[in-house]
Amino acid sequence: MELPPIKVEGPVHLSDFPTKINHNSSKTSLKKQLKQERRALGKMQNTLYAHGKYSVLICIQGMDTSGKDSLIREVFKDFNVRGVVSHSFKKPSAQEINHDFLWRHYKALPARGKYGVFNRSHYENVLISRVKPEIVLNEKIPHINSLEDITPAFWNSRLEQINHFEKTIHQNGCILFKFFLHISKDEQKNRLLRRLNKPSKHWKFSPEDLKDRELWDEYTHCYQEAINATSTAHAPWYIIPADSKPHARLLVAKTIKERMETYTDIQNPSLPEALQDQISDYKQQLLSKVKGEG
Repeated sequence: MELPPIKVEGPVHLSDFPTKINHNSSKTSLKKQLKQERRALGKMQNTLYAHGKYSVLICIQGMDTSGKDSLIREVFKDFNVRGVVSHSFKKPSAQEINHDFLWRHYKALPARGKYGVFNRSHYENVLISRVKPEIVLNEKIPHINSLEDITPAFWNSRLEQINHFEKTIHQNGCILFKFFLHISKDEQKNRLLRRLNKPSKHWKFSPEDLKDRELWDEYTHCYQEAINATSTAHAPWYIIPADSKPHARLLVAKTIKERMETYTDIQNPSLPEALQDQISDYKQQLLSKVKGEG
């Protein structure tokens, strides 16, 4: 499957982007292609780990029911567990609320040689907090004492701080991917109904989902502003048509693989020359019969 134009390289309107791909591939075909892509990604991850100079941060954002959890499970299934760590950011803890809004995200960044996957991310601080600004009042920020203090300039400043954060980690070897799983409101309705119709999925449903659904336009506006303000050459956004989960998973896997292939300096390290000269001797030592063995 060819990649549609999903990378954000200029101002965008989310309404201009499709939520589904008109493609005739069967689910079986899509799963087979995904399997190939994730195997390739698994090998690339091993090389990244051995190389040990870059890290990779993948941020997954999207409306409720957009498929974030299952996408992470399926795309990274073939990764070595020592080389990938997933974080799901919920309501900040008491300790986290006593630091700046980026602190808990800095703490969760992947080490060199590893992948980090953020299920929701630092962008929640300009999405859910913007739609529900009363959240900001709990952050104990100087001079923010009422909702009237939370002005457009406040959000512009926070977006600028996010840009600085991403530039800093990029300059220190972190490769960033930011994916927005773009679903339609109708598809969200269908997925919520499936949760209600299947007892095994009831645990995923919350009445808050319906309240947030009423704020669809507000969330869309905030996503659009955040994407336009923070899609950069070193930290681009990718808008993924996500009405079909198999298509979305394959697109994400292919996007990661194709961009990672451009980092041609990520190679398995070679043994020092002095050790290479001794390889035949080391083999001989292992193959030789040791006294007391056998």
